[in-house]
Amino acid sequence: MIQELTSIVGENNILAHGKEKTRFSHIWKTDIPLTALAVVFPRSTEEVSAIMQLCHKNNQEVVVHGGVTNLVGGTQTQKKQLVVSLEKMNSIEEVDEKSRTISVQAGVILENAIDAANDKNLFLPLSFGAKGSAQVGGVVSTNAGGLRVFRYGMTRQMVLGLEAVLPDGTIISSLKKIIKDNSGYDLKQLFIGAEGTLGIITKIIFRLQEKPQSRSSAIVGLDRYENVIALLKFMEKGLAGTLSGFELMWQRTYIAMTSSPDFSPPIPTTFPYYVFIESLGGDAATDFSRLEDLIAQAFENELIGDGVLAQSERELQSIWKIREDVSVLADLAQYDQHFDISLPIPVIGKEIDAAIEQLEQLDFVEKIFPFGHVADGNIHFIIGKKENSPEIIDAINAIIYGCLERNRGSVSAEHGIGLDKKKYLSTSRTENEINLMRTLKRALDPKNILNPGRIISV
Repeated sequence: MIQELTSIVGENNILAHGKEKTRFSHIWKTDIPLTALAVVFPRSTEEVSAIMQLCHKNNQEVVVHGGVTNLVGGTQTQKKQLVVSLEKMNSIEEVDEKSRTISVQAGVILENAIDAANDKNLFLPLSFGAKGSAQVGGVVSTNAGGLRVFRYGMTRQMVLGLEAVLPDGTIISSLKKIIKDNSGYDLKQLFIGAEGTLGIITKIIFRLQEKPQSRSSAIVGLDRYENVIALLKFMEKGLAGTLSGFELMWQRTYIAMTSSPDFSPPIPTTFPYYVFIESLGGDAATDFSRLEDLIAQAFENELIGDGVLAQSERELQSIWKIREDVSVLADLAQYDQHFDISLPIPVIGKEIDAAIEQLEQLDFVEKIFPFGHVADGNIHFIIGKKENSPEIIDAINAIIYGCLERNRGSVSAEHGIGLDKKKYLSTSRTENEINLMRTLKRALDPKNILNPGRIISV
């Protein structure tokens, strides 16, 4: 098997016979060596196809690696599994200014794609903390979200075309730049968000936007969750389509973030809720003035208790770093557990408060940090623990996921299911939905060799 793989990718593009242990399966766990049969680094869709043909013939299980920034166990491997890493497929093939698209190979780092679009005065709206490490193939495979979903949608809303390799090596190429295409099934949607279980995405065409000419931001403190909802409606109406970010942070999280030596609180730490606001527009002076007026009106209407606008690019980056650099929170406990749920916006305040109250009754819970993209109903938790065990993990999961079914929420808003959330998928999907997922998996991967065990068991 190793010899045949070597003949496909070349000696310089395979790690085997112990050399694979120089790798790791998660970017935050680089002290744990990778366990795998080998790691191969294809440089083209054709090489990926040849690898999968070989693996299909030999019933060889494959785990796909991108930037390994996932948070649900999606890149964990076993000793007999082959890792296909797409990091050498990292070419930005084209930025088309006229069609406002960017064509990229799957191994391109997201931030590099954003920068390439920016160089042509265009804008790829994807933005999240791991953009400097995440590869676009993984971003699309997990249908990543981030800070601007409220305005621009999830990743799938930005994908016009893609190319993917099926588990048997068949290449499915639909590299189109057109927005409207009702010629039968939209096959690319099979692969977006499927976490690499139905095919390996090798190329993507993203739809770009005209580059905003201004970015205005503010942080405000609020006394009640009802005011958070009212402020969202007020800002969305007042900013007339330019509201691009509306992020919520609970007081305990804000205090923890601004207590770090790298940060200082732009407004006092006395409010139960903090909202980070971003507006992307076409005229810096006008857009800033509009946001400033709206903040003043919100204060007069007693929606907010305090707030500050970023007066410079440095202040703007400082404000958003408080929201984005949440790795600070994970460092505050010996063991940390992460969550990524969706709930209807009106029930978020009540349900999160109830979860916090239950978590505080557990002796092994040290820290509770809620925050999230409230404008699209997505709330994150980072929970710090004194100790760790399967029983402790399950006890905390039961609390966080307990409210999902009755509210028709989601166990995963943007991180995916992977291996870690499989047994909780039924909180968000009906039995018929899960069975249809199994039908798709069996149809495209009857041997169950591609990213096996992720999302569902077949």
